[in-house]
This record gives sequence, C-alpha cells and structure tokens, in this order.
Amino acid sequence: MTQLTINLPDEAVFALNMSPSELNKEIQMVLAIKLFELKRLSAGGAALVAGLPKPVFLSRLSLYGIDSFQFSKEELISDLKNA
Repeated sequence: MTQLTINLPDEAVFALNMSPSELNKEIQMVLAIKLFELKRLSAGGAALVAGLPKPVFLSRLSLYGIDSFQFSKEELISDLKNA
C-alpha cells in the first residue's frame, strides 16, 4: 500500500475539529468521492481508496451530495436499446 503525507495548516485542522485519525479517514473518503465523481475510479476502486466495502461507500455518497447513479442520458438510452 502506498502512503502519502499531506501538510495542512494547524488552523485548518483546528477548524475541522477532528482528531488526526478522523481527519485521515475524512480525507480518504473525500479523495475517493472526487475521483469517483470525475470518473477516474470506478465505485469499487473508490471504495478501496476510502477503505470501505463498495455498498457502504455507495450509501455514503449522498452524505456528500453525490449521486451514486452516474450515467448520462445517452448512456441510459444506449443501454435500453441494447437490453
């Protein structure tokens, strides 16, 4: 597993009012969500980054205002035609 180090201003950490462990989990989740939202990672890949099972990751997306259903209108029409 690759480990990364992030330098954050003390003021930002204080404002978030989280322990370093809580902050680490939050940053992992936010990173996973953003990479999923940008379609850089699949839901399964993003769940791995977040350290969660895929169903749990998908269920938590709504807490961050993200829709777990990420198909465009064109993709849905194509899928219906091929069904």
